[in-house]
Amino acid sequence: MDHQGTFRRAALESGIPDDEISRFSQHLRLAIGLSKAGDGSPVGHIGGVPRLPVGMKWPSAGNIPLPLLLSVDCGALPRVDGFGLPADGTLLFFVDQEMDFDECQADPGEYARVVYVPDGTETAVAEPPDPACVSERIDVCAELGAELPLWLDEGDEDWHEFWQDFERDDMSPFQQQLLRYMERELPHLDELRSLAYGLWPSGAYLVIGGYADDEETIGSIMAKTRAKGGWLSYQDEDAFRLVNEWIPLANEGRIYEEYYTRFLIRHDDLAAARWDKVLTVTNFEAP
Repeated sequence: MDHQGTFRRAALESGIPDDEISRFSQHLRLAIGLSKAGDGSPVGHIGGVPRLPVGMKWPSAGNIPLPLLLSVDCGALPRVDGFGLPADGTLLFFVDQEMDFDECQADPGEYARVVYVPDGTETAVAEPPDPACVSERIDVCAELGAELPLWLDEGDEDWHEFWQDFERDDMSPFQQQLLRYMERELPHLDELRSLAYGLWPSGAYLVIGGYADDEETIGSIMAKTRAKGGWLSYQDEDAFRLVNEWIPLANEGRIYEEYYTRFLIRHDDLAAARWDKVLTVTNFEAP
């Protein structure tokens, strides 16, 4: 389906100029939201046990088996332009969230793993090496949701409080540039945002694609990919570059006093199916 075309036609019918629609569309990403299966057809499951290729051992960190977070059938997912997921096969996401959180600068794949099982591979339901690594299985179905970067999302309180409390003269040149861009280039921002969210409502707990540009995630990417580490606010120019380079393969929502994990990959590594390049960021939401 031509999602960009659908959005453009709806925006033009609302009287928004075509060039402004194009500028807004550069920031609009469609993500695949996964929710507990009701009447829809399941596309995978959270938790439970995986089907692994025959002869493959359960992924582990040394002698510690990694729990299965998600198993998803790529062929059953809705297609999204510009998001190079495999057309078929199964993606399996394993992570020990507590260890991944404690070792925040762990090497990729140390406490988390992404396994791709192509269609036609002989598989079998894996025998758990330890019952503790298996959580309740929840079948999930999929729907599309619109996502915008935090600086364009009115729902992000931190960002908009930042604009309200900051005098223009106190902003960095880059922050002033962002504000001018919104004022001059996106005068119909509220209408465009409402239209996108109306076409593709979002709100699923677990999402494939979209954005992961909160301050904790950006800071963790910096720490794991740069020799000296470093912390970035999503209001900094380098943060915008990182947001464009990386995309969430699986993105758990925040739950109070529980771990949540984001599996991130660069666009070029996704296109080349380099699953060993996936980076994980695990956080813990607490006061």
